[in-house]
Amino acid sequence: MTPELAYFLKINVAIALFYAFYRLFFHKDTFFHWRRMALLCFFAISLLYPLLNIQGWIKAHEPMVAMADLYATIILPEQAVTPLQEPAMNWQEVIIQFAKIIYWSGMLSLATRFFVQLGSIIRLHFQCSKSKIQGVRVHLLKKETGPFSFFHWIFIHPQSHTESEISEIITHEETHVRQYHSVDVLISEIMCIFCWFNPFIWLMKREVRGNLEYLADHHVLETGHDSKSYQYHLLGLAHHKAAANLSNSFNVLPLKNRIKMMNKRRTKEIGRTKYLMFLPLAAILMIVSNIEMVARTTEKFAKEMMGQATEKAAIQAETTDIPELPIEEIQGTTLPLDKQGKEMTETQIKSVPDSVVFQVVEEMPDFPGGAQALMDYLSKNVKYPAEAHAIGAQGRVIVSFTVKKDGTIADTKVERSVNPYLDKEAMRVIAAMPKWKPGKQRGEAVNVKFTVPVAFRLTGPELPKAEEVKQSDMDEVVVVGYAAKDDPTPEGGSVKGENEDEVFTVVEAMPKFPGGQAGLFQYLARSIKYPVIAQKSKEQGRVIIQMVIGKDGSLSNIKVLRSVSPSLDAEAVRVVGNMPKWEPGMQKGQPVSVKYTIPIVFRLQ
Repeated sequence: MTPELAYFLKINVAIALFYAFYRLFFHKDTFFHWRRMALLCFFAISLLYPLLNIQGWIKAHEPMVAMADLYATIILPEQAVTPLQEPAMNWQEVIIQFAKIIYWSGMLSLATRFFVQLGSIIRLHFQCSKSKIQGVRVHLLKKETGPFSFFHWIFIHPQSHTESEISEIITHEETHVRQYHSVDVLISEIMCIFCWFNPFIWLMKREVRGNLEYLADHHVLETGHDSKSYQYHLLGLAHHKAAANLSNSFNVLPLKNRIKMMNKRRTKEIGRTKYLMFLPLAAILMIVSNIEMVARTTEKFAKEMMGQATEKAAIQAETTDIPELPIEEIQGTTLPLDKQGKEMTETQIKSVPDSVVFQVVEEMPDFPGGAQALMDYLSKNVKYPAEAHAIGAQGRVIVSFTVKKDGTIADTKVERSVNPYLDKEAMRVIAAMPKWKPGKQRGEAVNVKFTVPVAFRLTGPELPKAEEVKQSDMDEVVVVGYAAKDDPTPEGGSVKGENEDEVFTVVEAMPKFPGGQAGLFQYLARSIKYPVIAQKSKEQGRVIIQMVIGKDGSLSNIKVLRSVSPSLDAEAVRVVGNMPKWEPGMQKGQPVSVKYTIPIVFRLQ
């Protein structure tokens, strides 16, 4: 669901709730001015509450965070490439397109009607002669039509009414003019145009129009006009057709409700306090809306931390140029900011040579349209090679490339091969990508290296043998484990009973976090706390953590492969070290130890 659609649905849900609230508490009282303000507030809050941001308050309260986590347990999409099959009609897409056509057609029809009615009122304004009746400027209608007003224009056909009736009409319409009731009418009409499919918006519009007439009727009686005479006058005008529905007509139906309201006993003043009940309802709507937004942020943040293909993770774990630090040493380190080192870094960044390629920068490059657009690009452009399909080749091709300062793609190469045909197809699609938004370091565009895994997966009753799959791409795989270049462990190697300490990089069934993919995302998003010292020093980047998941699912050999800062390193190690036991990896039906590499992103907002 897109944010725009979510916003639109929230508006319509709020309108339905507010209408039910209005009918339950305000419908029968005689506080017409308060009712008018409440109805206008309903429209305003329906439009604004989805935009109000109280995510900081939500995240500070554990029950709210738990509700956001529950909302975020939806299945997150994984980008994979499958062989082309016979085209089949996508009924879901057809229904969505048909619904869009119906919605836009209805909105266009109502908008056309709105402007036609508005044009007819403006036309009457110029065509009708002007006069003054009882000191009030009016437009004299040429045909026998019911009186009405629009903003400060009052339209009347004097020949159809007696002098006393004209006095009542002028008083009634003057109330509409002075209190700007046409604003309420226009707001309700515009809301009906955009939310026409929602029956509650039409009911709300009826309440708005009726309450405006109650206000005008109440003022007529307050000025001293006889109640019974005025009511008979209304009944006499019931057969008159209004010149325009967009205006405030004198004889708005149903007249029965207006007469009942005029004869009703005034509501006690203490009844005004019930209008305060509207505030908790608005607060609940705002909290629920922000819980939904926090859940979306949690999902997006989790994807960034995990460095999935949709996030275009750009790290290669190279143990040769990164010192390995023991967990105790990392966790116990609270290194103060080295001002001299920081000044040197800032000086160097100001003029970065074109030959320098960054792995992690403050503002990572972005595919045009974002992560979802990259997923769409891959799914539309990657074609499963017929040669690879014929021999049952599948797996994940790891392709690295450099996003240059101008956003172009360069230095494309295969970091992990599966099959020559699959490698060639992955290289072709990556090289053909459009220009990216370049990465930035301290405000300057720089070259950034990226690594994108492209998964090729065959569908069918039988899968290739385990030995033929170079890189497993099972649904339950949460992270991409990048092997160190100097690691002598063969990928997908066979299990040797005599070697109990053998550690695999890729196996037939990869280890799985308790709760699967969604469970791991929630754990990381909930557990990672940005160190205060890192925030003050404005430290950010991607920490690469390597671990070994043992045969019993326990974690060991946790170490930092790529460091950002001591405080961020220590936090990443702490969170990974506190993970519960995983479901162990399996090779030929036996649990084995598997090495995993997890990128964790720390990013300042």
